Amino acid sequence: MTKYTDHFGRPLIAITGAGVISPLGSGKKDNWEKLTRGVSGIHHINRFPTEGLTTKIAGTVDFLPESSIGSSALSEKLAKTAALEALEQAEIDSAAFGGPLFLAAPPVELDWKSRFELDSEDLGDEPASYAKLLATCRARRHEAFYNTTQFGYIAERLQEQFGTKGLPITLSTACASGATAIQLGVEAIRRGETDRALTIGTDGSVSAESLIRFSLLSALSTQNEPPEKASKPFSRDRDGFVMSEGSGALVLESLEAATGRGAEILGILAGCGETADGFHRTRARPDASPATGSMLAALKDAGLSINDIDYVNAHGTSTPENEKMEFLALANVFGERLSHLPVSSNKSMIGHALTAAGAIEAVFSLLTIQNGILPPTINYDEPDPAIPLDVVPNHSRSANVRSVLSNSFGFGGQNSSLIIRAFPY
Repeated sequence: MTKYTDHFGRPLIAITGAGVISPLGSGKKDNWEKLTRGVSGIHHINRFPTEGLTTKIAGTVDFLPESSIGSSALSEKLAKTAALEALEQAEIDSAAFGGPLFLAAPPVELDWKSRFELDSEDLGDEPASYAKLLATCRARRHEAFYNTTQFGYIAERLQEQFGTKGLPITLSTACASGATAIQLGVEAIRRGETDRALTIGTDGSVSAESLIRFSLLSALSTQNEPPEKASKPFSRDRDGFVMSEGSGALVLESLEAATGRGAEILGILAGCGETADGFHRTRARPDASPATGSMLAALKDAGLSINDIDYVNAHGTSTPENEKMEFLALANVFGERLSHLPVSSNKSMIGHALTAAGAIEAVFSLLTIQNGILPPTINYDEPDPAIPLDVVPNHSRSANVRSVLSNSFGFGGQNSSLIIRAFPY
């Protein structure tokens, strides 16, 4: 084992660039300043009419001119924005990355914006209907619309812009997707397939249809007034998550390659763990064994004990059952130490960016280490006695943080945990 390898003799994975965009703003500086002040990015939806919807709030990125162009195009814009920031920090040519791309992107379909445009095409006096939509599609070529329905299209566009090598990978593991993309990048470098990888999680899919779907699952908060108080992880009166949008990107390199080119090492991606259970399409297994296994696997992968973790960036969605499960899983892993371990949720401020959440929170975990500040869990006004955690309530806190465990637990039993460490150790 050398200074460039871990306890298993595998290449150590350095983080040399990070980029982020969320409802709080674009870029690490703006996001971190607001996150540590406890500012919420949740607001009333003005992108589309909300009359008749039970949920009328979200964390949309309305500050972007492209925010109304459709979910596929917006997801691409968000991914590019985060990736450009990460590549600039890593001091890597943004047109010739030279390594693989791993993209977590939302499931795609024909946007309603595109459907309305197709319905408006002149095919006689027939009223809008599904039959007319099909007839319109058959009658003419709609290449631009077609591309937005292809799951790998965003990654192909990113490959063209950033000059990544190999087949660009697009993946979706529900709300664990962003963390899964990072894990795939780590594994590719460890296997010796590449010296660097670009990992991105992106999601710009807030729409009336997506809100309706999640509402039918009773997953969304309906506490619309005031919107900034709706996301309240670990609070007794939590009633569901708040959809949001954004993107997080990391440039990962083998430590040997990064130091060889004189790159600044921002941190080490030390461990990854994942599990899947398929217990229920939305609910987690009651004994929390899959989430427990995900965290234990990350600790084993990093060669760390529970005493090495200084902070947990929780999945913390503000949904009643999910947080009972996450608390049980944390108790299973950390035991008595949990009472002295800070566990907070970024989602209290940025909402739940779904496919992008794990990547965004990995960037925030890195910033937590770099700045020595624990982001708070805001809106923590009614503690849940069944979840006795130190959630860093309402106000950020200074701390010496050397290792962070970041959790992402998705619908359908997809669980992913990442461990990021300071450099040097």
